[in-house]
Amino acid sequence: MVAPPRLERITVAEATRRYLAAVEVETIRGVLSPATARSYTRDVTEFGRLTGRDRILDDVTGSDVDSVLVRYQSAPDARYTDPDRKPGPGRSTATVNRFRQSVTRFFAYAARECWVQADPMQWAAPPAKVRGTLRTARTALSAGAARSLLTSGPAETPARTDQDLALRDRLVVALLLVLGPRVSELARTDVDDVAREPERTTWRIRGKGGNTRTVTLSPPLARALDDYLTHLRPTLAARRPQDADAQRALLLSWRGRRIDTQAIRALLSRAVRRMPAPYQREATPHALRHTTATLLVADGWDVKVVAELLGHASIATTGVYLDRIEGELAAAIRSHPLAGAFD
Repeated sequence: MVAPPRLERITVAEATRRYLAAVEVETIRGVLSPATARSYTRDVTEFGRLTGRDRILDDVTGSDVDSVLVRYQSAPDARYTDPDRKPGPGRSTATVNRFRQSVTRFFAYAARECWVQADPMQWAAPPAKVRGTLRTARTALSAGAARSLLTSGPAETPARTDQDLALRDRLVVALLLVLGPRVSELARTDVDDVAREPERTTWRIRGKGGNTRTVTLSPPLARALDDYLTHLRPTLAARRPQDADAQRALLLSWRGRRIDTQAIRALLSRAVRRMPAPYQREATPHALRHTTATLLVADGWDVKVVAELLGHASIATTGVYLDRIEGELAAAIRSHPLAGAFD
């Protein structure tokens, strides 16, 4: 018989260090995206601080976890804190549930490594339900607003010509809106992930969990990509010739670094501000992902095809992305087969 593994009583700090080292390995192997790894690192580090880094991990109980979750929720959300004003409100239920998921994964790993006799999460209170409607910033744009965003005029001419990124920004918005990638997928795309051939251009999208999918760019998207790669990217890449990651990256900042997710959100906000006033509203890259799914299904695309485009393992996930577009219900009623029965 094989002897059962022996419990290793280590501190919260040591468990956190070992766990985050494993997260880093998974990120390098492509199992986790860099954005997911950053989220785990931030959450588990915060959990360790709130729990007490010198405490033995196996002594943490379900009640302790509940106490940490309450303290975490009541703390101001630093992402929305203005340094010149009072701290922002406590964290939302959705944010706390995301934090809880990170801690759950941490303890599951700890149980496998025999740092705890039993996972305390099984005795912690269940996650709270997220109530209320979706934030407008995360919901789909109408077809008219989507067309307006794609065709919005160029940005104001910058004071310095070396900061003119119109070709890059136009490409980013088009890729987000037409193909619906995750913002993290777009940020980590390398030049080698794009294959340009005379008859077609394809993009190998590196998605969650190391999964990849390949999509073919439409001719207008392929031309936008060619314009950026031919006329702008070489200039940007030349600004950091020793930066190996920048030389690999498809999308670069004006300083020549790989563009990050925050920069993508910022350029999208600028593009939205250039839309005609009737269509303007706050929108995130995730809203454009919703827009892609909603408009394609409304146009008659099979949900399975849309799920494959978005990188969803299940069409049930895609269903969550299908928002009702303003005017869609009215249009459906007008085309109802019995609509003219009483004329």
